[in-house]
Amino acid sequence: MALTVATWNINSVRLRIGLAQRFLAEMQPDVLCLQETKAAIDVFPFDAFRSFGYRHVHAAGMKGYNGVAIVSKKPFARTDVKHWCEKEDARHAWVTLRDGTEVHNFYVPAGGDIPDPLANIKFAHKLRFLDEVTTWFTARKAPANRFVLVGDLNIAPLESDVWSHKALLKVVSHTPVEVERLARLQKSHDWVDAVRAIIPADRPLYSWWSYRAADWDATDKGRRLDHVWVTPALGSRVRGAEIFRDVRGWEQASDHAPVLVRLR
Repeated sequence: MALTVATWNINSVRLRIGLAQRFLAEMQPDVLCLQETKAAIDVFPFDAFRSFGYRHVHAAGMKGYNGVAIVSKKPFARTDVKHWCEKEDARHAWVTLRDGTEVHNFYVPAGGDIPDPLANIKFAHKLRFLDEVTTWFTARKAPANRFVLVGDLNIAPLESDVWSHKALLKVVSHTPVEVERLARLQKSHDWVDAVRAIIPADRPLYSWWSYRAADWDATDKGRRLDHVWVTPALGSRVRGAEIFRDVRGWEQASDHAPVLVRLR
């Protein structure tokens, strides 16, 4: 099996369809998973992606918020959308490729600004979301499963995944409670962090830089919020990984950079 999978929080697929076309033309991944598409299904640009050579498109969307999509050169044997926390808010779409590989695309809730589930309903939602997904994958765990989990997980787990571990310990996305919840999810199927399987864990690595920074590139106050994980059955097949930092500098860019992993 050979498979190249990319993930990108595009922050409005219709606004940045030209950037998507450019990325696909330059990098040619087999599968691109998008988050925060901000497009209901009736306005999602299915035809545009098909014209780019990505004939197989699966999306879950809502007007103005959230939204996930999977565009692929490889045909789908099955498509599905799963809802969490009793909300139909377009945060998880998944497909099964014809060889049996499942690709799960997630947009985990950001969690608001206050890292206290009692004081902040958005943070409570984030923790519950992670718990429910963990329970689901634990129940499905099997040695032969070939699963790929990608997306904007909105958590930077390692000290090297943030510009300052000390400064961000009490900032949503790097708090100990979130990191612990993400570790539980990772253990649910013994997921392999495919990017860190290639790029050493002590090397600073980011995929998101705030729009609020006057010069995001120079200040480099980033976080690695976007991830690609694989189950152990695929772990030995990871051959390459890259975060396309330069895409963050394209005109009208998303605040996230695409992440790509190659499996052989």
